[in-house]
Amino acid sequence: MSKSISAERPVARHVLTGMLDLPPSRATQARSLRIQANLPSMVSQAERAMSFGAVAGDYDRARPGPPDDAVDWLLPADCQTAVDLGAGTGLLSRALVGKVAQVVAVEPDARMRAVLAARSPGVRVVDGTGEAIPLPDASADGVFVSSAWHWMDPDRAVPEIGRVLRDGGRFGVLWTSRARESSWLRELGLARAAAIADPDADAATQGRPRHHDVWLPEAGLFDNIETESFGFTRVMTIDSIVEMLATYSRIITASPQDRSAELARARTALLERFPDAAEIDVPMRARCWRANRADRADRADRADRADRADGATSVLP
Repeated sequence: MSKSISAERPVARHVLTGMLDLPPSRATQARSLRIQANLPSMVSQAERAMSFGAVAGDYDRARPGPPDDAVDWLLPADCQTAVDLGAGTGLLSRALVGKVAQVVAVEPDARMRAVLAARSPGVRVVDGTGEAIPLPDASADGVFVSSAWHWMDPDRAVPEIGRVLRDGGRFGVLWTSRARESSWLRELGLARAAAIADPDADAATQGRPRHHDVWLPEAGLFDNIETESFGFTRVMTIDSIVEMLATYSRIITASPQDRSAELARARTALLERFPDAAEIDVPMRARCWRANRADRADRADRADRADRADGATSVLP
């Protein structure tokens, strides 16, 4: 009879907190099987950004959707029109349905849009990007980006989001993935497996913004900036964990040999750690960032006062 570690094994609580201990021999084996993420990075950022369409159906099935409490935290009061920017297959779009009157999903990849449209009734699906949103000025109460901000150019996307938002509208960004602080995910190399696919995994060492950073190039366009984090548990099988890892960009764009090798290492590590489990409680985390669009009239007035002050200063002897 197969077992579920969340239901039948007394160590289930430790799986959530990442404190599961193994006998020394098995721990040694697990460490030796740690994923080493040694895939070549010959593929451009743009190619990786558009790679997900090749596995669109798997992406929609395997990736975690955002938890309700994270979505509720991002939404402003009385949000009528929400835009899911870089919507992918609609994981956030579907979470917004029922919470707002109108959901508009903007996605540049036709393969992802096809899955999004088929699986997201009630969502308006349009072709577009974060840098060119096909919506009128001041037409949205909220613009949200789920696990896609790192693919966008902030210099162009931030002003464009500001254009589309109404005064006081909400700009929100979230990333939903494995809880990288979990010790057992780190031990098995599954947090490292995230870094294989994470286009900003080495950003800190290269002086670039990190994966979960939101950089606003234009001062004064947004205010009331806040961050929050929401932990939750996703019940998964070994097969579904490996399938999820296969939907990250560096795995998708790797050679067939490298892709098979990395996924095989992940499967072996999981089987060593959880040899009898039918299901595993995988700790997940949604990291959230939000800000409000500044009032256009107030912002223009501040700019005018600043210009007058600069002019007055320039004529002083």
